[in-house]
Amino acid sequence: MSSEVQVLGDPVERGDEILTPEALAFLAGLHDAFAGRRDELLQARGKRREEARTTGKLDFLPETKEIREGDWQVAEAPAALRDRRVEITGPTDRKMTINALNSGAKVWLADLEDANTPHWANVVSGQVNLYDAVREDITLESGGKSYALKDDVEHATIVVRPRGWHLDERGLSFGGRQAVGALIDFGLHFFHNAKESLSRGKGPYYYLPKMESHLEARLWNDVFTHAEKTLGIEHGTVRATVLIETIPAAFEMEEILYELREHASGLNAGRWDYLFSVIKYFRDAGEKFVLPDRNSVTMTAPFMRAYTELLVRTCHKRGAFAIGGMAAFIPNRNDPDVTKAALDKVRADKSREAGDGFDGSWVAHPGMVGICREEFDKVLGDQPNQLERRRDEDWDLSATAEQLLDVASTPGGATAAGLRAAVDVGIRYIASWLSGNGAAAIHNLMEDAATAEISRSQVWQWVKNGTTLDTGDVVTSELVRGVLAEVRGELAAEIKPEQLEPAVELFEQVALADGFPDFLTLPAYERIK
Repeated sequence: MSSEVQVLGDPVERGDEILTPEALAFLAGLHDAFAGRRDELLQARGKRREEARTTGKLDFLPETKEIREGDWQVAEAPAALRDRRVEITGPTDRKMTINALNSGAKVWLADLEDANTPHWANVVSGQVNLYDAVREDITLESGGKSYALKDDVEHATIVVRPRGWHLDERGLSFGGRQAVGALIDFGLHFFHNAKESLSRGKGPYYYLPKMESHLEARLWNDVFTHAEKTLGIEHGTVRATVLIETIPAAFEMEEILYELREHASGLNAGRWDYLFSVIKYFRDAGEKFVLPDRNSVTMTAPFMRAYTELLVRTCHKRGAFAIGGMAAFIPNRNDPDVTKAALDKVRADKSREAGDGFDGSWVAHPGMVGICREEFDKVLGDQPNQLERRRDEDWDLSATAEQLLDVASTPGGATAAGLRAAVDVGIRYIASWLSGNGAAAIHNLMEDAATAEISRSQVWQWVKNGTTLDTGDVVTSELVRGVLAEVRGELAAEIKPEQLEPAVELFEQVALADGFPDFLTLPAYERIK
């Protein structure tokens, strides 16, 4: 180990159990081996985006045609991951951890990324909670209530989502450079829990976010191999599910599975980040890539349909699981009419996914677990998944680049109400994020960082293209600032000034900048202490 390790974050309760000398040495080994490659791959993202800017298109890679046409399969799934019909997502605070494990879902996506914030206390305490959760020894006394794991339900299998490759962690440094957030999240969880999870037949399993190429998947595969070898764990023990939530990754689904084939478990369709990525990648490609109001872009839009159908076909062709998108609705006991309408939409969405061949899907609230399970039960019956639905003969496996990029055929338009909603939700979420809560209940939906990204990027895109709203108004910086001022005034009674003002400033910064900030979480990170 050549990197000098420094813990720069403040002390966190039970942090000494996680940041042990042995764990820090393990992290240093990961950084020595892989931080440089990570930096190179982030630079490569910019070069590919520039090519898309100049050509206005993406395409399947000619140099990997043999992989797409080859005869190969990913590793067989371990028993704990063969039935994934309902997956609940959420941050790793202690209450959520217990509720998720008790929810009746097959899988808990323990989120160290978009539903979390990188406040140092969250980073470390999340690892403490995961440590206890793996050992099924986790309780909480809060607000006069007691929380504990139930004995009469099968506890959800834990699948951890570390941060994306682009995020650093300033609470630790190696050789004088900030740590790579993804390596910290993965490394601490793997070091402390891999052998324990393995002994229980439930891990170690991971969700991998925000990747843009198969080369980034190759890096993760090498990280897994290195970690397994270092701890003396059998090669191929790790299983990873990749979120296809960027437009370039949609063109490399098979290659991503191929790179991870000894560690791969499946792919997931991440809706909001995918729309955000479409805007980001083709932000200067003209009106044909301008999206209507975000809530009108459903999974049945032609380009979204092509994306999800290709994902299911690719996964089943290669023996991997296809996991559907999020049902973010939160039941509202005080508004039964709104709740019923939303539940009907959730049911229809999950019914469509099950019918399309997905092996499971996401929910954000325990109250949605039953609906998702019921719809998948109708299709799966006693079968754990739909891997046998490969449809090699009657499925067209060659979705075209044009279909994936056919944004122009999306129904709907840009509206004044949509603009206002983007500003309102964006500010509300950023205020929550800056205060340390990355999973925010907003207007009966559980929102995470992807929500704020699509909100601000949509505003940026409309301004850039001079989009005309249903009112006849053209979206300009001045119009947006006017809406910002109105929303700020309305939120002043709900959100404390010390949270509201920075949120308004940051939203304006990332929505109206001349250049497009790649991720709002990067400037947001600079604002937290």
